[in-house]
Amino acid sequence: MKLVSFAVRDYRSITKTSRLTVREGITTLIGPNNEGKSNVLRAMVTALEIASRFDEYTYRSGRLLNPRLGDRLYRWDTDYPMALQLSKPDGLSEFDIEFQLSTKEIEEFKVEVGSSLNGTLPIRLGIGAQKTTFNIPKKGPGAAKLTAKAAKIGRFIAKRVDFQYIPAVRPASAATSVVENIVSRELQILLENPDYQKAVQRIEELQAPVLLDISTSIRDTLRVFLPKVKAVSVDVPRDARYRALTRSVEVTVDDGTPTTLSRKGDGVQSLAALSLMRHASQTGSKGKGIILAIEEPESHLHPNAIHQLRKVLTEISAQHQVIITTHCPLFVDRHDPCANILVSANKANPAVSIREIRDVMGVRVADNLVAAEVLLLVEGEGDARVIRALLSSHSEPLRKSLQTGKLGIEPLFGSGNLTYKLTQAREAMCVAHALIDHDVSGREAVKKAMNNGLLDLVDLTMTSCPSMTNSEIEDWFDPAIVARTLSVQFGVAASSPLFSNTKQRWSERMKQLFQASGKGWDSSIESLVKRAVADVVVGAPSAALHSARRSAFESLTAGLEAKLHS
Repeated sequence: MKLVSFAVRDYRSITKTSRLTVREGITTLIGPNNEGKSNVLRAMVTALEIASRFDEYTYRSGRLLNPRLGDRLYRWDTDYPMALQLSKPDGLSEFDIEFQLSTKEIEEFKVEVGSSLNGTLPIRLGIGAQKTTFNIPKKGPGAAKLTAKAAKIGRFIAKRVDFQYIPAVRPASAATSVVENIVSRELQILLENPDYQKAVQRIEELQAPVLLDISTSIRDTLRVFLPKVKAVSVDVPRDARYRALTRSVEVTVDDGTPTTLSRKGDGVQSLAALSLMRHASQTGSKGKGIILAIEEPESHLHPNAIHQLRKVLTEISAQHQVIITTHCPLFVDRHDPCANILVSANKANPAVSIREIRDVMGVRVADNLVAAEVLLLVEGEGDARVIRALLSSHSEPLRKSLQTGKLGIEPLFGSGNLTYKLTQAREAMCVAHALIDHDVSGREAVKKAMNNGLLDLVDLTMTSCPSMTNSEIEDWFDPAIVARTLSVQFGVAASSPLFSNTKQRWSERMKQLFQASGKGWDSSIESLVKRAVADVVVGAPSAALHSARRSAFESLTAGLEAKLHS
C-alpha cells in the first residue's frame, strides 16, 4: 500500500498546495527558511495518522483528543491559519491523501471493509473548531457508502502502513521515542505468546492486593468528607500494562565511555534517532509499508555523515517511502526534478527543472553550467576539448546532452583540486563524474575525495591502460596519430624505443624522447605538444583511440549515459 499523492489547504502557514505526487522512493521538499516546508510535512503526518486511527479520535472544545496522544496532532486555535480564524470561525483545515492498493489489497479491502475499489483510495479530512469530516471523494453512489465506513477504513490502513516522523530538532527524547516505537512494534508479536500472557497474568495477580489496599485507603479517606461514597477502584488496564512493558527504554551509547544518550552531544543524539530508521525499515514493518517523514536529515551532521546518511536513505527507499525536508543540495533528486517539491511563499508545487530548484535554494552556478545536470570533471582544459570531441563522436545521446548543456565538462586545473570541485558540484546540484589520470597524483586525489565522502567508484573513471602502471589521457590515443604530429610539427621521430616504452606514462616518455632528439623539455613545451595532439584528436575523433586501450573510455561513456538517463 503506497501513498501516491497529498494536498493541504488552510493549515498553519500553508494556504493551498497543488496535488503533490509522492514517489515510491524519496520525495524531497525544498525551499527557503520560513516558507512552509515543515508545515507541509507536518500536515502530511497529521493526515496520515488521523486517517489510520480515525475511530480512536474524538473532539472536545475545538481540540482533537485521544486518550494517549492528547491534542498533539491538531489544535484549531494554533493549526488553523490565525488570519482566518475571526472571519471563518467554522473554517476547516483540509487534507487530501491518496493511496494505491495492490491487487491483493483490493481483495482484502472488499473483505474487511465490505466495499470495492478500483485500486486507489482517496481520503479527504476536514478538521475544524467544532467538527471533523471524513469523506471519500470518488464519483458515483459508492462514495457515500465508503464515507460511512471511516472507522473500518482507518483500521485497514493501520494494518498495512506505519508512519514514523522525525522532527528537525532531535534531542535524546526524540531518539528514545523512536526506540520505544520500534521496541513496542517488535514486542507486539509476544501478545499471542502463551508464556508471555501467563507472565502478564502473574503480574496482575501480584499487583491486585496492592491496588486493592490503595483503593480501600482512598475510599476510607473520601468517606470522611463524602459519606455517600461506596467504593473506589484503582486498576491498571491490561493494554496499559502491555504498553508499560514495551515502552520504557533507556539508551546507553558506549563509544569508549558508556553514557546515556541524553548526555551525548546534539550530533550523536541526532544520529541515534536517524540510525534507527534502517532497523525500522528492515525488521519493524512486519509486512507493513513504512512511510518515513524526516525534517532536515542533515541537521547537526558532519559532511561525511551526511554523505553516508544519503546512502542509508537511498537504501531504505528501495523498500519504503521516504519524505524529507532539506536545505542540503545532496538530497535533491537531480535526475528527476519533478520528484522535488518546491515550497515557497506558503505554497507548494512540483519542481519543473534543476534551474528552478537552484533559484529557490539560492544556488549560483557558472553560465556554462546553468543547464547542467551531470558534470564531468577532467584534469585540464586540453582534456576537456578532447573528451568533448570523443564523447560526441562515439555516443549520440552524449552528443545531444553536450549540445543542450545537460552534460557539462569542467577542468580541474590539476588533480589536487578534485575534492574542491566535487564540493562545488554538489552545491550546484550536479551529478558529478570524475575522469582522472591513472598516476600517483591522480590516485592520491581520488583517495582524498573518497575519504571525505565526496566520491564513489561508480562516479570515477581513471585513464588506466592494460599493462601500464601509470597512464594519462594521451595514452588512449592511436600511436600513429601521435607519431605524425611529433614528426610534422616538432621534428621528432617516434621510431625511438623511448616512444613505445609503456613502463612510463606518456608525459615522461615525451620528455625523454624530446631530450634525446635535442629539442629540450619544459612545462611550456609539454603544453605545446599536448595541445597539438589534442588538435589532431578533435579534428578526427572517430579514429583517434588506440584499439587496445578503449575499455576505460567505453566505461566512461556507459557511465555518463546511465547518469543522464537514470
